[in-house]
Amino acid sequence: MTTLRQAVQEYVQMRRDLGFKLHEAGKGLVDFMRFMEQHRASHITQALALAWAQQPSHAQPAHWAQRLTFVRGFARYRSAIDPRTQIPALSLLPFRPKRARPYLYSNAEIRNLLRAALALPCRYERGKLRPWVYYCLLGLLSVSGLRVGEARNLELQDVDLKAATLTIRGTKSVERFTRCPGRSACEAPLTVMAHVCTT
Repeated sequence: MTTLRQAVQEYVQMRRDLGFKLHEAGKGLVDFMRFMEQHRASHITQALALAWAQQPSHAQPAHWAQRLTFVRGFARYRSAIDPRTQIPALSLLPFRPKRARPYLYSNAEIRNLLRAALALPCRYERGKLRPWVYYCLLGLLSVSGLRVGEARNLELQDVDLKAATLTIRGTKSVERFTRCPGRSACEAPLTVMAHVCTT
């Protein structure tokens, strides 16, 4: 039977091969393995998983719940090989994050933001594009529903002005398409972006 440390490496690699990034979970599970080795534990128990998850003691409940989620996923995987493995119950450390209510900008506020973007000061010659970058970004966000990270990752080949569609890549390992609500609404910022990128 493989050791827990080997099993964690296999589990993380398998999940990454499936397209999951596991940045935090990967680091967390390595830390969990150190904890298990310090306790000379050969298999996962609910008590040990809970004790590890509630570290550090001053952390927020959301942090504890996330750490227990890392162990729960690995424990499910491990239980197929080692029947002694206890999968932490879903009722342990329940946490429901409170989502912030989105603020919807009015058309007047969007126009003011776009005007302010074009008025950004440029101290140096190389900063002349800065106002246009923010103008394009804010204009695109206001008409497309993209997240900031998605808009930042756009490349010229992702933009189809004729069909008024954008190809969004790298969103949870899936490629998706989004239509702009009106061709003219999307065309202005995208045309400026295309011009800026090719000059």
